[in-house]
Amino acid sequence: MLENLFNLSQNFQTFIKDLIIAISILILAYFFLKITRNIVFKQIKKITNKEDSILTNKIVIIIDKYFLPITYFGLFYTTLKEIDFNPSIVATVKTIVIILTTIYVTRFLVDTSRIIIYFYSEKYRDSDSIIERNIKALFPAIRIIFWLFAVISILSNLGFDIKAIVAGLGIGGVALALASQGILQDLFSYFAILFDRPFEISDLIAVGDFMGHVEHIGIKTTRIKTITGEQLILANTDLTSSRLRNFKRMEKRQAILKIGVVYETDNQKLAEIPSIIENAIQHIENLTFDSAYFSGFGDFSLNFEVIYYVDSNDIKLYRLTKNQVNLSIKNAFSEHNLEFAYPTQLHYLSRA
Repeated sequence: MLENLFNLSQNFQTFIKDLIIAISILILAYFFLKITRNIVFKQIKKITNKEDSILTNKIVIIIDKYFLPITYFGLFYTTLKEIDFNPSIVATVKTIVIILTTIYVTRFLVDTSRIIIYFYSEKYRDSDSIIERNIKALFPAIRIIFWLFAVISILSNLGFDIKAIVAGLGIGGVALALASQGILQDLFSYFAILFDRPFEISDLIAVGDFMGHVEHIGIKTTRIKTITGEQLILANTDLTSSRLRNFKRMEKRQAILKIGVVYETDNQKLAEIPSIIENAIQHIENLTFDSAYFSGFGDFSLNFEVIYYVDSNDIKLYRLTKNQVNLSIKNAFSEHNLEFAYPTQLHYLSRA
C-alpha cells in the first residue's frame, strides 16, 4: 500500500516538475516574442512610413496585431508535445490550440482582405460611387469563404469525415453551376472589367457596330448610351469576349479626307494642290497637319488624300474640326479657281 502511494507520489512529482518547466518556458517565450515583435515591427513601421504607402502601413499594423497570438499558440503546442504529459491531455490541448490558431489566422486573412478591398474602392469615391459600392460588396462574400474554410479545418481536426462533406458540397456546387452558368460567366466578366479596367464610366467605346458612352457597369450587364441616343444593354460576357475600342484613352484622332478635281486641271496647279490644302487648314485650332498628296487617277477625277490629326478624343470637337477643314479647303479651292470633280460622262458623236 505504501509502495503504491510512493509510486503515485513520484509520478505526481514528475508531473508537477514537467508542468513547472512548461509554464516557465511559455512565460519566457511570451516575453521573448513580445520584445522581438516590438523591436522588429518598430523598424518595419519606420521603413513603411518613409515609403508613405497607406496600404502597406495598414497591412503591417494587421500583421503586428496577430503576430503574437498566432506564433504563441504554435509555440504552446510544440512545448506541450515535447514534455511527457498524458497523451489525452496533449490531444485535447492540441485540438484547442488548433481551433484558436485557425480562428486567429482566419481573422487575420479577413482583416487583410478588408483593408485591400476598401483601399481600392476608395479610388472610385470621386469618379464612380457605384463601382465603389460594388467593390465593397465583395468583402462579405470573401469573409464567408474564409470562415467556411476555417469551419472545415476545425471539423477535420475534430475527427469529422471532411471528404464526405466536401463531396456533397461538390455535387451540389456542380448542379448549381450548371443551372446558373450564364449568370456566373457574367459575374466573372464583371470582376474582369472591375479589376482589369478596359473601360470606365463615361468612356466612349465601340463594340462591333455600336458606339456610345458607358453609363453603368452592373454585375450582369453594362449599359451604354449610344451616339444615336438609344440605350444599349450588353451582357458583361459579350464585352469581355469582344474586340472593344476605347476612344477616351486616345490622345488624338486621325482623319483622312479624299478630294477629287477635274481632269482639265492645269498641271502646274495640280502640283500646288498639296501646299494649298496645307496652308488652308494648318491654322485650325486642335489640328495637326500630316500630309496631302496626289493619290491616283479616278474614273472621272484626279484624286488627292489629306491626312490630319485632331488633338482630342472628344467626338464633338472632332466633327466640328472636320467642318472647319472642309470649309477651309472649299474656300481655298475657290480662291485658286480649282474645280471639284463630280460624276460625269462624256459622249462623243461622229458624223457618218
